[in-house]
Amino acid sequence: MSSPADRSTNAAHNSPTHAHEQDAVEAIVPLMPLVLPAAGGVLMFLLAFIAIYMA
Repeated sequence: MSSPADRSTNAAHNSPTHAHEQDAVEAIVPLMPLVLPAAGGVLMFLLAFIAIYMA
């Protein structure tokens, strides 16, 4: 069996000296005012293209 020293604990990873890792969602949030209108414009263009193609 493994000894208790071989087991890793989360206590070693939660020390306050480590740098704060930024969450992926937190990194994207400041870009939302640019990303949402651009994605909406692309989506509207694609939907209009499909509607014209189907007509």
